Amino acid sequence: MGAGIGHLFWMLEIIYSDDALVVVNKPTGLLSVPGRGPDKQDCLYHRMLEQFPDALMVHRLDMDTSGLVLFARTPEAQRNLSMQFEKREISKTYIAVVEGVIEKKVGMVDFPMRKDMAHSLPPRHVVDCVRGKKALTEWKVLERTETTTRVALFPQTGRSHQLRVHMECIGFPIVGDPIYGTPAERLMLHAQSLEFRHPETGEPIRLECPAPF
Repeated sequence: MGAGIGHLFWMLEIIYSDDALVVVNKPTGLLSVPGRGPDKQDCLYHRMLEQFPDALMVHRLDMDTSGLVLFARTPEAQRNLSMQFEKREISKTYIAVVEGVIEKKVGMVDFPMRKDMAHSLPPRHVVDCVRGKKALTEWKVLERTETTTRVALFPQTGRSHQLRVHMECIGFPIVGDPIYGTPAERLMLHAQSLEFRHPETGEPIRLECPAPF
């Protein structure tokens, strides 16, 4: 299959595809992988298998987060891309709208995190400077309104709920966050760009999908 740009299948937007990988725009409200129980089997992975039976997960997004998700199409590509993630060689940019007005232009959040074992459903994560794993997020202000701030977020680690917890813990929860902020129509968090090396050719690839908000 050659490269495909921007076509729809099963309500999914395929941003790029070739023989080694597929990148898709996951909508908000869709699980990345199946959950427990028959009512949680509809997910990005199962929908991808309908069109790409060889699709293999490389990483995932929270159900409430939209944006770019990378799949491999061979075990070799999966190992290569997973290693790039593990070595933090893949650059990710998220767009978010947060509650409150951030006065600084740029900043960094360096708070270790762990899963809150006392809070199982929905899963929740907390900052824990003793038992938590290192979590680092850089941020940059893009635009301000009277009550909100639009920011670009650059996670340097890949902890679950990292961006949501980090923004909440510095006093600017992401708009629409049902766990760490105030629920709304959607969580205003979108994975907008991915930069990585092609698993077969080693060539750099940069893919973007503008935030829908």
